[in-house]
Amino acid sequence: MSSAVVVDSPGSHRLVEHSPRRPEAGEALVRVHAVGICGSDREVYQGNRPEGYVRYPLTPGHEWSGTVEAVGTGVPEGLVGRKVVGEGFRNCQVCDRCHAGETTLCTAGYEETGFTQPGAMAATLTLPARLLHVLPDDADLTAAALLEPAACIAAAALKAHARPGERVAVVGTGTLGMFAVQFLRAASPAELLVVGTRRDREELSRRFGATDFRTREQELPDDFDVVVETAGSTDAARLSAALLRRGGRLVLTGIPAPGADGLDPTDLVVRQLEVHTVFGAPPDAWSHAVRVFGAGLLDPVPLVTHELPLAEFSQAIELVGAGDPKVGKVLLRP
Repeated sequence: MSSAVVVDSPGSHRLVEHSPRRPEAGEALVRVHAVGICGSDREVYQGNRPEGYVRYPLTPGHEWSGTVEAVGTGVPEGLVGRKVVGEGFRNCQVCDRCHAGETTLCTAGYEETGFTQPGAMAATLTLPARLLHVLPDDADLTAAALLEPAACIAAAALKAHARPGERVAVVGTGTLGMFAVQFLRAASPAELLVVGTRRDREELSRRFGATDFRTREQELPDDFDVVVETAGSTDAARLSAALLRRGGRLVLTGIPAPGADGLDPTDLVVRQLEVHTVFGAPPDAWSHAVRVFGAGLLDPVPLVTHELPLAEFSQAIELVGAGDPKVGKVLLRP
């Protein structure tokens, strides 16, 4: 029997029988291979997701990979049988932000797979075919399940616009931080520093291309050209800004708790820092992530530590929030 996870309300979920929904015009039906769990899925389960950014009852799952099984009218039949990943934001395609390619800023309102629309914690997922990104035929679908967080960091890398020979740094050593190291390494920096709280991440950071690794307790420089923050705390944001030279570029990707203290505006102005933020990934970032992955420059596999069946959703959620340094990316296999 095919199954799906349904979160009826915060703290309450069940495994239900799943029947694929036949794709309508413009849609595709995907057989899900693997789906990742991140902190936002835990927020959905615990009820901590901000109002308007979740709709119960819900099948979660916004990080996924799979194979197209069927398409609706108006969708090329050549998609059937192809390995794919898919964008989460269900943008309207007609507002000025969508026409500018900034689909995560769609003015028609927020809709996203796995939060307000059915997600991939099910045997199949039916979604607009325009959101799909086709992978190489020999792509590892388990690795590809991590391309959603990779696309978010691709958005950060594009905004950072790191140039060859610049000195760059990454703050944070989780999944996003390790992706940031790989994307920034591809820009051929003169130096690539990783700053984190976990010394056990040094080996992996250097494997992905870091030239230096330091904890926050060590002496840190203040003359970097580019810093990408991935840790999601106000302390990390302030530390990231402090690493920059005057006129440096900062990209914030983490989301601290609501009401958190921000950066010092006086410091930002006096040092003329250029600050960007990332929430989700627009199409150009997805395309960038898929290209880099297809070229073999992005290796998600070492980040995966657990693969569980869909029936063990509650155990997977507990793993993600346990704070165990041995727990990296957790995948569910429908």
